[in-house]
Amino acid sequence: MASFRTEGVAIVTGSAGGIGLGAANALAEAGARAIIFADIDFSRARDSAEASKVLASNSEYEARAYALDVTKPKSVNEVFNKVLEEFGRLDYLVNSAGVDQVAYAPIPDNDMSDYDRVLAINATGILHCTRSAIAIMEKQEPRSITTRAGNTRELSRGVIVNVTSALSFAAVPGKVAYIASKHAALGITKATAQDMSKKKIRVNAICPSWVRTPMWAAEIEKWPAEEFMEATVPLGRPAEPEEVGESIVYLCSPASSYVNGIGLILDSGLTLTVHL
Repeated sequence: MASFRTEGVAIVTGSAGGIGLGAANALAEAGARAIIFADIDFSRARDSAEASKVLASNSEYEARAYALDVTKPKSVNEVFNKVLEEFGRLDYLVNSAGVDQVAYAPIPDNDMSDYDRVLAINATGILHCTRSAIAIMEKQEPRSITTRAGNTRELSRGVIVNVTSALSFAAVPGKVAYIASKHAALGITKATAQDMSKKKIRVNAICPSWVRTPMWAAEIEKWPAEEFMEATVPLGRPAEPEEVGESIVYLCSPASSYVNGIGLILDSGLTLTVHL
């Protein structure tokens, strides 16, 4: 379906693995012209970029890998400037770089240095990348699509999707750093959508619960999350990164051209069984 094609240039942060890799691969399958795999782990990002080429449906597809530290504005600006210089525009930004806190702890025992680290990556890092993306997107012409009726519908100048969490809407004990960062990320999403709507830049968040990633593997070592998930999640399993990636494609695509400023919960119906 043409309305689900993403035929532009994308930067996906945190795309060496996990949700970011799932998003980048899904965008390649959906027709992206170019994808920049931007990650602090350059070696893995380079391998992921190379592997994505067999998935691409656009005959002109190009994949690039750039080292990116989302906590450093200089690093962010260098990557985005390289993309503008090489491709002339930026159509999609997926902010997927993220970390968990080192250990569960109640507020009085929380490690404030770890709190600062988590917020710097999960929230402030989104803001750094978003600002650099907007500087490019607001100056370019909007894309358009031909509808089934044969009319031309103007789309946006660019789309930003922030990977947050179902914990952007809820809280659990002992995870103040992670929860604060994900609430902040959703707030940044909504504020940016408001600020940039007149510039025709759409901004949304994807809010998954458990996803089968390295972070999930570490999580189930800390507490019986797997047993809780099996008891409360209707499908009885975590999401796969590619399932999250396909939802991100929807939020980037013309199919969601009237969707702006939302947090799309992706939880298999967890909220039907656990009140958030």
